[in-house]
Amino acid sequence: MSSSPLSKKRRVSGSEPKTGSNCSSGNSVQSDPRAAPTNVMGPGWLGCPAPRPASLRPPRRYVLGHEAMKRMQNASVLVSGLRGLGVEIAKNIILGGVKSVTLHDTEPAQWADLASQFYLREEDLGKNRAEVSQPRLAELNSYVPVSVHTGALTDDFLSQFQVPGRLGPFPAAGRGVCHSKGIKMVVADTRGLFGDLFCDFGDEMVVTDTNGEQPLSAHDLMITKVMLPGRLGSPLVLEGVGGLGAESLGPYTFSIGDTSSFSEYVRGGIVSQVKMPKKISFKPLSVALAEPDFVVTDFGKFDRPAHLHLAFQALHDFQRQHQRLPRPRSEADAAEVLALTQAVNQRAPPALKQEKLNEGLIKELAYQAAGDLAPINAFIGGLAAQEVMKVAPGRLGPLMTTGRCLPEDQNSRYDGQIAVFGADLQAKLGQQKYFLVGAGAIGCELLKNFALLGLACGDGGEVTVTDMDTIEKSNLNRQFLFRPWDVTKMKSDTAAAAVRQMNPNIHIMSHQDRVGPDTERVYDDDFFEGLDGVANALDNVDARMYMDRRCVYYRKPLLESGTLGTKGNVQVVIPFLTESYSSSQDPPEKSIPICTLKNFPNAIEHTLQWARDEFEGLFKQPAESVNQYISDPKFMERTLKLPGTQPLEVLEAVNKSLVSERPRSWADCVGWACRHWHCQYSNNIRQLLHNFPPHQKTNSGTLFWSGPKRCPHPLTFDESNPLHMDYIMAAANLFAQTYGITGTRDVGAVAELLHQVQVPEFTPKSGVRIHISDQELQNANASVDDSRLEELKSSLPNPEDLQSFRMYPIDFEKDDDTNFHMDFIVAASNLRAENYDIPPADRHKSKLIAGKIIPAIATTTAAVVGLVCLELYKVVQGHKRLESYKNGFLNLALPFFGFSEPIACPRNKYYDIEWTLWDRFEVQGVQPSGEEMTLRQFLAYFKSEHRLEITMLSQGVSMLYSFFMPPAKLRERHDQPMTEIVTKVSKKKIGRHVKALVFELCCNDDSECDIEVPYVRYTIR
Repeated sequence: MSSSPLSKKRRVSGSEPKTGSNCSSGNSVQSDPRAAPTNVMGPGWLGCPAPRPASLRPPRRYVLGHEAMKRMQNASVLVSGLRGLGVEIAKNIILGGVKSVTLHDTEPAQWADLASQFYLREEDLGKNRAEVSQPRLAELNSYVPVSVHTGALTDDFLSQFQVPGRLGPFPAAGRGVCHSKGIKMVVADTRGLFGDLFCDFGDEMVVTDTNGEQPLSAHDLMITKVMLPGRLGSPLVLEGVGGLGAESLGPYTFSIGDTSSFSEYVRGGIVSQVKMPKKISFKPLSVALAEPDFVVTDFGKFDRPAHLHLAFQALHDFQRQHQRLPRPRSEADAAEVLALTQAVNQRAPPALKQEKLNEGLIKELAYQAAGDLAPINAFIGGLAAQEVMKVAPGRLGPLMTTGRCLPEDQNSRYDGQIAVFGADLQAKLGQQKYFLVGAGAIGCELLKNFALLGLACGDGGEVTVTDMDTIEKSNLNRQFLFRPWDVTKMKSDTAAAAVRQMNPNIHIMSHQDRVGPDTERVYDDDFFEGLDGVANALDNVDARMYMDRRCVYYRKPLLESGTLGTKGNVQVVIPFLTESYSSSQDPPEKSIPICTLKNFPNAIEHTLQWARDEFEGLFKQPAESVNQYISDPKFMERTLKLPGTQPLEVLEAVNKSLVSERPRSWADCVGWACRHWHCQYSNNIRQLLHNFPPHQKTNSGTLFWSGPKRCPHPLTFDESNPLHMDYIMAAANLFAQTYGITGTRDVGAVAELLHQVQVPEFTPKSGVRIHISDQELQNANASVDDSRLEELKSSLPNPEDLQSFRMYPIDFEKDDDTNFHMDFIVAASNLRAENYDIPPADRHKSKLIAGKIIPAIATTTAAVVGLVCLELYKVVQGHKRLESYKNGFLNLALPFFGFSEPIACPRNKYYDIEWTLWDRFEVQGVQPSGEEMTLRQFLAYFKSEHRLEITMLSQGVSMLYSFFMPPAKLRERHDQPMTEIVTKVSKKKIGRHVKALVFELCCNDDSECDIEVPYVRYTIR
């Protein structure tokens, strides 16, 4: 599960995976650098030479697009340095699907590497990092050859690549070769909690998409014959009026030049934004060091990037002089780094030179330089890999936060982390008990980081991960813990087994339960009370809000995150300190008016939604209703109680399925598909035009078919038209499936059957009401044709005569290209688009929209999870100040990074008592003797102890008490125990796993004014 809402508005009111050193024979190992590919790469890129299964590409392709994918398939990438940062970048690039990747490293694996290099094991210590990592990285994507080079980075060797990525200081000679030969270079480095990133894509790079957003479009309402003055602006194109070019003059107007020689404008047209290529020039590293461009991530620390820029150069000088990094917490080494920074500052040009250096910041970099943290590597690695996979401005962006460290290595896999934070925090991490909800893209990254951090790897620690989904092929390019042989296995089990390979010490339990009220017997009071925190890796708002409520109730920290393409966000929720996830809300999803879908579509999104509704209304809902009609004696009674016209619609569908349209053979199914085609794409359109002719005007004198209403035209069936036959093939086969009839994929045979189909002549009828607004439709639905209902009831066969009959409802599945589902959606949508002169959508775009796919890529996921785990450090350390925590927002397409303090939890007040969403009344309902509080005692307790008069008391949706309750009912309940009242009113037994009940109160104060108060936690066990 992954992905998420990215922006939220304030509320107005309150089996073991196959990991190891072996890889399949398809993954060739090239140890000779001369075997590296030498294809020249153009701007923007992704992929490999051989065609790849579509099921492995969708999420990445939806983000980057077809053209970017094709260009990327020509990219040969060198990753130099296979410590934690290098393996992160290599992992993301391989999942992205470049042409080839070469791994370079000359050093053996050391203990400290295990803190962040997730493809190293303890048995690999002393072996070359690149050679050990190669087979494990190669398993990520069998279509990307992964080779190894352990020699020097010579000019000839570098010339073979389109993108060399270097982790740490890049050789000066290599920098010059890359820039002079147009080889795109990415240099990244992390030191403890610090990191920097530099990109050089040559003197000239053409960017075809500067922001990663879909082009905007709008309906044209009026074109005038006026000669407007030329003005530089955004290029636009007009569709539906001849494909004219246009130029933006402002937010509401645009110019298409002199139209005086054109015929009169009548109606229609869509104006769409056109993204124009943009040339970008990059500074070589030698120039950028003196003239840096910074990405500011925190405007509260505006000057820090410049200080860190100088300090990183000094750190590299120290490393060259001593052939080592500064020792952790060494005052002598830190002082030398500070002196070197001062020397660098003196040599700096005036624009860069700092009047006064931040000595504490520079020394902190020196203290932490030997540290190696998985979250920082994940964040910088995600950014660096995204730069490899796109064209972006050359930027140098240091990032920073601070921590504690110890001076000596302990030959521990956590040495790189201990060097920054110390052994005490490491011990705390090992003892943590965390609940991870979701094992999709974000969940896999979180589990990897948990294993590297040592979370739950000590005595008493445990990670519980739950996910009810199984692994699909389309998951493999971003959920990196899974391999092709894991497809159909449970995500949670497979992910848990994979991270045990990374760190055998991790204590992890995998579940397959959906979080929600139905599983509160599993995730009960004992479970939540034993947790130290919760991390969400969910893909829907409802589950997020449920987990948020649980965390507020049990007062547990929550780490929330989500991604959407190149965008991502991180939110940290801390008890008694911050607002909760649910305190703010996402913008409501835009809905399409029903009448727009039924009669007046004007965008491909409308026709695709119409096609999805068609699928449900033809191949799922009728079959379900028929099966209920046969098996449920109360079906008719329940159906007739449905609101509005729903009873009529349900019975019409059952009647068609069992009487008027029931097929007896495959030929009948083909005939049904043909007749339905004529009904939807010819007859209904002709009826619509009969009601509203093309030149009809409204009462105000404007054309009815204008603005967003596009005038349609009927289609004529043509079996030589591939789109028409696509529809017949898909519709007939799906219709046959619902009846258990065997279909065929033989188009020729279906064409022969079509010759035998009799399609009734259609004549438009007068008096047919077509609603032009949802309000009209709603008013019409208020009345039901009772005579038609009775007619339908009497026409249905007796259910007892159908006991051996059943239908087979079809659940829409977008990822199976052989099941006719997407074939039907694409054909149905594009035929309707043709009716209304709407530009069609290819299968790729149709699948994205109709399947409601949330675009996801590995780079964004890695970066976001890196930020999540930085907040995890703070949570485990127990920071109590709001300003210590950061919510994060990023867009790797721009790039943009924004960090802000979490919003403090709102404070309320009654009398002189302040309270927040984290507060509540604690009431011990059942005494040790077993005696329980009655309603009378409960009311009296609040009156005497809190000076509150309860006017209403509820539990969930059950009203337990109110001041306006009938006296007889009040007398009955007054002396009843609270749990007895709850059971009686809710008609539900209280589970044995429930320790406490939650009551909501409405109260008056001493002055009889309504006041807002916290909820009540009423303990019963």
